[in-house]
Amino acid sequence: MIPVNQPAAVLATYRLQMRGPASGTSFTFADAESILDYLAALGVSHLYLSPILTAAPGSSHGYDVTDPTTVSAELGGAEGLARLATAARSRGLGLIVDIVPNHVGVEFPQHNPWWWDVLRRGRDSAHSSYFDIDWDLDPDARIVLPVLGSDDDIDHLEVDGEVFRLGDKEFPLAPGTATGTPREIHDRQHYRLTGWRTATCGYRRFFSVTSLAALRQEDPAVFAASHREVARWFSEGLVDGVRIDHPDGLADPVGYLRRLRELTGPDAYIVIEKILAPDEALDACLPVNGTTGYDALREIGGLFVDPAGGVPLRDLAAAAGFTQSPCRARELKAAAATDTLGSELARAHRAVVSATGVDHPALPDAITGLLTHVDVYRCDYPALAATMSTAIAETVAARPELAAPLTAVAAALEHREPAARIQQLCGAVTAKAIEDRLFYRDPTLVSLNEVGGEPDRFGVSAAEFHHSAAVRADRWPSSMTALTTHDTKRGEDVRARIGVLSQVPGLWSQLVADWQALCPPPDPATGLFLWQNMFGVWPRSGQVDQSLRDRLHAYAAKVVREAHLHTSWIDPDDAFETAVHTWVDTVLDGPVATGLTGLLHALAVHADSDALGQKLLALTAPGIPDIYQGTELWEDNLVDPDNRRPVDFAARRDALDALEHPKLRVVRAALRLRRARLDTFRSGGYTALPADGERAEHAVAFGRGADVVVAVSRWTVELSETGWGSTTLTLPAGTWRDCLTDVDHRGTVAASTLFGALPVALLERTDG
Repeated sequence: MIPVNQPAAVLATYRLQMRGPASGTSFTFADAESILDYLAALGVSHLYLSPILTAAPGSSHGYDVTDPTTVSAELGGAEGLARLATAARSRGLGLIVDIVPNHVGVEFPQHNPWWWDVLRRGRDSAHSSYFDIDWDLDPDARIVLPVLGSDDDIDHLEVDGEVFRLGDKEFPLAPGTATGTPREIHDRQHYRLTGWRTATCGYRRFFSVTSLAALRQEDPAVFAASHREVARWFSEGLVDGVRIDHPDGLADPVGYLRRLRELTGPDAYIVIEKILAPDEALDACLPVNGTTGYDALREIGGLFVDPAGGVPLRDLAAAAGFTQSPCRARELKAAAATDTLGSELARAHRAVVSATGVDHPALPDAITGLLTHVDVYRCDYPALAATMSTAIAETVAARPELAAPLTAVAAALEHREPAARIQQLCGAVTAKAIEDRLFYRDPTLVSLNEVGGEPDRFGVSAAEFHHSAAVRADRWPSSMTALTTHDTKRGEDVRARIGVLSQVPGLWSQLVADWQALCPPPDPATGLFLWQNMFGVWPRSGQVDQSLRDRLHAYAAKVVREAHLHTSWIDPDDAFETAVHTWVDTVLDGPVATGLTGLLHALAVHADSDALGQKLLALTAPGIPDIYQGTELWEDNLVDPDNRRPVDFAARRDALDALEHPKLRVVRAALRLRRARLDTFRSGGYTALPADGERAEHAVAFGRGADVVVAVSRWTVELSETGWGSTTLTLPAGTWRDCLTDVDHRGTVAASTLFGALPVALLERTDG
């Protein structure tokens, strides 16, 4: 039992990516313990750990849990976790842990005891009900495993005692079946190995990832077995909260979260990775503290995007061959449902027929069409009760020929099994079509292509930001506010830098035209997409080292494959990919590199301004701020695995001692003020403070409680040409000291004075 030296309530978290030595880079419980003094000095209240249960050997992220009943030995095991918790408590810090209820890793069956037993014993296994297995898919009720290069590979399986070997994978043999040819032995098993291109899978997956098999958390026995270790953490006082990965994948997310709250107790901090559409509210019935912050990320980042750049940047994208429209998103959703997720669509179809006794040739088409009109990840939360009816109406209006099969779908939605299948498919379709296709195709302003983002909404107005913040303060004051996560498409500073292009669309368009003439990309839209990302990570020195070159090549490969236009992960086009890589090297080694360096020199001050502004807002607006590892200094992360690179904490300790880095100064000052003004940030409310004057729209300010005022500047390219002019901000009564500059302000303050030293201000009332 951890000594009762309870830390303060969750006030600010620091996300750490845990990795065992076998991953190639290591960050264990002992490593986390070694930076506790630094994190305490920085001012966070909690370490926020990526998944720590036993995962596949060498896992670099922990989301492929193979044994949910044990803490990873690679990270230090249960003893290492206990030591870390004790050491954290002694410094007034707590722990929050990411857990993964939706699925477990099955890529290597020999490492997952539950899965191994099911493969060996079939339905007779004590764990057969744990997994969401489609027993009806195979006529002999065998589990269909799409793991072979082709079906003919069965003849080449190696029999080794009581197992089949397939490369570095092993599959158990049922008792008494190990004699005969490989095919004869295979045909006696409780599973059927098939070619991975068949698009048929015998179990629900995490989206389309066959190496991750879903658990049936709707079964109380499965919940109890898979949360036994989590329950111990709370009963022994090891952790203060959990983050729930992908709740929308569960059959019954509301029921799951209620059981979780009962298990953890009323005071545990619970946040869910719920990706909300811009017009979707988190359901108030959920027994959680809020989301993991993608909604706040969109609002904060969007505030710095200049809407005046929308039309010219869309025109530039159209000239490159891309035009955005609702029809495009629906087409991608339909393709995801019928191709990538065809196995899940077929299962939903069978569930509808089973529940209603009605089949129709167009039933799969009706389900697909319906999902393309659902604009959220899933719509069976109580607050979204009208969403499905609206989607049905829109589908029938768009395609009247689907009215009859949609009647069967509507009837089936009254039954638990088909309703759950369709809702689970809905989230997967949205993720695959939007996050993993559209967001890698749309080259308009790629900083908008973020998890939870909506590129059609070009920026966020001050009015929208203020209203959303006030609602969060009132209804979800403990929801996370995040700028970077392990899943973001780009890090926060990269997005901030790319966002500045919205302020200079004419300059950007001219540069792109020049670069296309100097270095024509294999595909104009791909070139426009990649040039923005190159600018986002371009080194201030202008010198591209081998590490950055390798990272950009890896990123380019991921971009063109995820876009799924000219090449893909399943069917890579070697000629196109070679052309892309050749082009990347030509950019890095030629005159375009000089142009990128010149552009960065011209815009770096504005990018830094926006990066500081969004960081201060994330730390002070309503919610619990999460600092992703390393982002207290400038960062240049691209999408995973790039954003999971090791962090130089020694450099950050030195920077904290020196306190000269502007971003670190903002982080430390805001975190210290949060600790000093606990009630203000927990329950002090939110008040918009509009600026006055000719450049008022360039300043965004608000008050927290009666003793904190936050102000940031935006769209500073224009300000560098015009200045603030007569713009002022009227402060509430009292004397206000800027925690970043130690300058006092009172009454009506000129914006040029308020932002004279830094583009942001963090004011604390000092006279009462």
